[in-house]
Amino acid sequence: MSDAPSLPPAAQRALAEAEARRKAAQPLDLPPEKGGRDGPEPVRFGDYELKGRAIDF
Repeated sequence: MSDAPSLPPAAQRALAEAEARRKAAQPLDLPPEKGGRDGPEPVRFGDYELKGRAIDF
C-alpha cells in the first residue's frame, strides 16, 4: 500500500488496519443454496426478475 501524503496519519492507520483485516479474513464455508437461481447473485447485480416475474424477494 502506498501512503498518500494528502491523508492524515489517522486515515493512513485506518487503511492499514483494514488491509490487515482483509488479508486475515477466512473465506466463508457455506453450503450451496438449494433451489436458488444459477449465475451471479441477482440482488448484487440488479437482476430482480426472470421473464418479467420478480422472483428473488
